[in-house]
Parts: sequence; C-alpha cells; structure tokens
Amino acid sequence: MSIAAAVDGPATTSPEPHPLPDPGAPVPTLALPTVTLLVVAWTAFAASTIGYLHGWFPAGATIAINAAVTFVMFTVSHDAIHHAISSTRWLNGCVGRLAWLLVVPIISFPTYAFLHIEHHRHANDDANDPDAWASHSRWWQMPLRWPFPELMYSGFILRTVRSRPKSEVAETLGLLILCLSALGVAIVTGHFWTLAVVFLIPQRIGLIVLLWWFDWLPHHDLADTQRSNRYGATRARVGMEWLYTPLMLSQNYHLVHHLHPSVPFYRYRKTWHRNEEAYLERGAAITTVFGQHLNAGDYREWKLLNSKLGRVVPVHMPPRSSAPHAVLHNIPVASVDPITADSTLVTFAVPEALRDEFRFEPGQHVTVRTDLGGVGVRRTYSICAPATRAQLRIAVKHIPGGAFSTFVAEELKAGDVLEVMTPSGRFGTAPEPLARRHYVGLVAGSGITPVLSILETVMQIETESRFTLIYGNRTRESTMFRHDLARLESRYADRLEITHVLSDEPLHTPALRGRIDRDRLQSLLSTSLAPDTVDEWFICGPIGMSTVARDVLTGHGVADGRVHLELFTGYPQQAAAHRDHASATVTFTLSGQQATVELTPGDSVLEAALQVRGDAPYSCMGGACGTCRARLLHGTVVMDQNFALGSADLEAGYVLTCQAHPTSPTVSVDFDA
Repeated sequence: MSIAAAVDGPATTSPEPHPLPDPGAPVPTLALPTVTLLVVAWTAFAASTIGYLHGWFPAGATIAINAAVTFVMFTVSHDAIHHAISSTRWLNGCVGRLAWLLVVPIISFPTYAFLHIEHHRHANDDANDPDAWASHSRWWQMPLRWPFPELMYSGFILRTVRSRPKSEVAETLGLLILCLSALGVAIVTGHFWTLAVVFLIPQRIGLIVLLWWFDWLPHHDLADTQRSNRYGATRARVGMEWLYTPLMLSQNYHLVHHLHPSVPFYRYRKTWHRNEEAYLERGAAITTVFGQHLNAGDYREWKLLNSKLGRVVPVHMPPRSSAPHAVLHNIPVASVDPITADSTLVTFAVPEALRDEFRFEPGQHVTVRTDLGGVGVRRTYSICAPATRAQLRIAVKHIPGGAFSTFVAEELKAGDVLEVMTPSGRFGTAPEPLARRHYVGLVAGSGITPVLSILETVMQIETESRFTLIYGNRTRESTMFRHDLARLESRYADRLEITHVLSDEPLHTPALRGRIDRDRLQSLLSTSLAPDTVDEWFICGPIGMSTVARDVLTGHGVADGRVHLELFTGYPQQAAAHRDHASATVTFTLSGQQATVELTPGDSVLEAALQVRGDAPYSCMGGACGTCRARLLHGTVVMDQNFALGSADLEAGYVLTCQAHPTSPTVSVDFDA
C-alpha cells in the first residue's frame, strides 16, 4: 500500500482573548462578614476559656473550640493585611491586631504583614519567599515545621530587622517579652497546663491546619513563581464547594487571592466565576479536591461532567508519555509474582525521573530487552494495569523453550534491572468521562493483558459506559487474572459482564464449552451481542482466533474503524512478499536529530535507519506491535503487512518502518512525530 505525505491545512484565526481578570467590586466600606467572624471567634474563645476554668467544659472541648478560633482568626488578620476589611486604612490595622493576638502573638501583626507581602511578591521563589519552607520542603519535614512558624520565620525577620520601621520592631519586641513573661508566670504559679489547654495546644493545632491549607495545598509542586507566571504560582482547588469553601474559608480559591489580594475572602468564589474564562486562557493552575491537575480543556470537561451528574467526580484522565518515540531505559524490577502455573506478573519500579516518559494509554505495550548469555533478546508485552494508576506491569506467558519467558519464570527476581522501552502502540481508545458506550472484548489466553488495561480504565473514567468481555481459556486454573476479573465484575456489576469460554473443562456450561470460533461468534452476534448495540470491539489472542473474529464482524457489517485488532506477532511473511525493490535515499528524524542513509535494495526503512542509529525503535519486526511507527514526510512506500495501524493512522501518513519499502528515489520519515 502506498502512503502519501500529508498536506498542511488552512490557517486558523485565534479567537479574541477575554480581558484581564478584575475583582468586580471595590474594597467595601466595612466587610461585615469578616468583622462578624472576629466577634464570633472572640466570643467563642472567651466562652470556652471561662467554661474550662469553671469546670463546665472538658479540656478536649476547649482545645477543639480554641483551635477553630485560631484558624478563623487567621482569615480575619489575613484580610486585614490586604486592607480588604475596610476602605478606612486604620480600621484594618485595628481589626488585624485584635485577630492576630489569637494566632501567633509572639510576632507582631505589622511584622507578619511584612512577611506575608514578601510571600506575595516572591511566591514559590525558594530564595526569597518567607513561606517557602511550608510548601517546598521535603515532605517529611513539613509536618514537623508547621507547628512552629515563629521559629521558621525568625531567620527572615532577623535578616531584615534593620530595614523595618522602629515602631514595628518595638511592637514585636514588646509582644515577645510579654509572651515569654506570661509563659514564665504560668510555669512558676503552676498554671502551665491551664495555659496549654486554653491557648498553646489549640494554637499549634490551628497553625498546622493553617499551614497545610493556606500554604501547602495552594503552592506545593508548582514550578512557576509569582514573577514568572502569576497564574501558575498558586492554584484554585475546585469541586465540592458546598463543603470546602466554608470549611477552608474560601482558600480553595487561593489563586483568586493572589491575583486580587484586596478581595475579601467571602468574594473569592464569585470573583472566580466572574473571570473564569480569562483565567483559563492564561493557564491558571487548577486542581480538583482529589488532587488531579486540570488544564483548561480538562477543567471545562470536568465542569460539564459534574453539572450533568450533580456531584463531584474525580477526573483521572491518563496522561500520555512525554517520550516522542519508544526509547530504552534501564528499569528495576519491583516484584515477580506468579499468576497461573504458566504465567508471571512482572511489576517495574519506574524511577521518579522517568515517570512522565512511562505514562501510558490503555492498551499500549512496552518492549523489554535483556542479554541472555551475551545474546540480546527483545520481547513485546502489553501493559496490564489501568492507565489511571502509575504502575507499570506486564504478564509473561511461559512458552516451552522460549528464551525470555523461561528466564522470567526461573531466574528473574525483584531488584534485577531490565531494559524497557517507553510505552507505544495504539490498540486502545481514548476514554471520555462523558461517553456512554458499549465495548466488547474478544480475547483468548494472554490476549487478556491489553484488554484488561482498557477494561479497567474505561470502568473508572467512563461511569456511564459498559463492557462485555468474552474470554477464552483451557481451564479455570489457567485463566490469567481470574481473581482480578471477578473483583472488577463484582465492583461494576451493573456495567461489566464477563463470559468465560473454556475448552478443557468437562463440567463447564455446555453452551460455553470449547473455543471462540466462527460458529460461536456467529451465535453470539445473532443473540446477545447484536452488532448495532456495540460501539467498539477489541480483539486479542492467537492469530487464528483474531482473524476469524475480525472476518465474522466484517461479515455482520461492522465498520473497520470500530474493530481494534492486536496481534503479538504478525503473520509469517510469504516468500512473495520479499520482492525486489529499488535503492533509495532515506532521511529520518529520531530524538530531534536528522540522519540520511542509502538504503540497500530490499531493506526496509527501519533496517536502513538501524545502520546509523542503533537506538531506532522496534520490537516484533512483523508489523504487529507498532513500536517502529513513524510519519512519512516525503516520498512513497509500500508495506509488506500491517496489523498495528488503523485507517486514521494511515490517513495521517504513518507507516510501520519495519515493513515499509521505498517506491520513490527519496523517502523522509519522522520517528518523533
């Protein structure tokens, strides 16, 4: 088959961007909700303290109430710092000081205001952000630091003390002396426990929650600084607003605060919705309450999904690998576990630095390479984990006399290192949270591995879709992932139906005893599996079963685009396929580098590339795995066979380089495309 180069489409015009976000309202003359919060919090503190001193409240109740007071008072003082309480300047200072006394009184309100403004100027800049320790430290250090912010701020305060106004320094020094004196008096008079219950313990609990919710949740794992990208230096955390907005006092919209500091906390959500599209156009950092990062497109899809279902749904859209093509890396083995008597599950411990490259889509595979006795052996295995889970695992079926499968069954152990290629292949389908589809898997033996990944991914992401699996094996005991499938069927009983066809179980249901052959498929398609009720079909198993299944579906009028076929090996090539071809000049791009080589007549494009680049990606060499896939940029080729590329791939100009022979004097392909 000849493949022509793609033609560029017409240029498109970008839509007019939304105007810059604005808060939508001036600073209030008096923020009554914030002042009310101050009064209620002081009243609660006084009541719980008096109640404990008179024996009316147990210590636990007083600690809980006063910890909540510490948390609430920070919001009041926080708004005061940004003059969001009143347009009258001095009123912000008064309210801020009254609130701050129940947060961290050992540091004066003006001093903390200075620290906080510096945080706004340098958010996420570890060298200059006074709050960087709260969200950018090592994970195990942060909970140990959160209860003691005054100690963590002390270095910054001492470094800048000479540049601060004398009145501010005097106020901080006076409060420091007052606090230490009060602590000393409580110890000397035997009232330390009373002070601890009323103030010290609840204050530390409140501070832990504050540092967690006001610093870590909005800022952790963000690379942008306030000065490099103000829309990406902190995030909005969307979802379950009915709970998290009041619980976090609107700090789930912390991005709004950094963009519009003078907006009172109770207007954050309204401001977010007023400027939503403008934020999205500028790459706002958004995360769901479940911790899933959303780009603009993801957010719009998430919002539509939740508006339809009326509830918050965790979005776990699997990201694609960041590798431009399949690349070999040394990957340690995490565990080697038997599945059946003749199959083994291998789980890899992908290093953190390579996690993005080893992200995979459901149905993809990896090529594994190792030296056995000095002879390099490559094998391709489908990933059998759901794409929503950051876990790379394969299942290896033991083949008598098979070099690699015997090595896995008898020698491979946790801690060993194998060469593993980044994921490739296009057997699966892109999941869509709003889709309502019916999928069918026709599989046999180890053909379950890619379909298991597709099945579990679909069940998690497409909550309205259903899946029917027809799975052929010899016996129950030889059925790979039998217990996993039972677990999934139990979990998704209303949407998942699994039918086991067994060829060597005398007591198995007569109608399901035997193999998945032409007669059985004809019967299924005429009864329980009407083709017009199925959106997509996934076929994976022995060549004979797979091709029969595809032929039967085609005979029932199922369009090629709805049938996905995965073969672990291609058809043995007939002698006629090895016809003579003319020589050609092949130019290829791999890992951003271009090379040109003269192709020997009869060689494939891949064989030409391997003459100068030993890292050119390939595995099966039979047109089945798709690892060697590349886009044809110039010239024409003919492929001996193709079991990996669908019609959409072919129309987009992709070829299997292991099967492609030039039919033009020059050919150019791009492995990175």
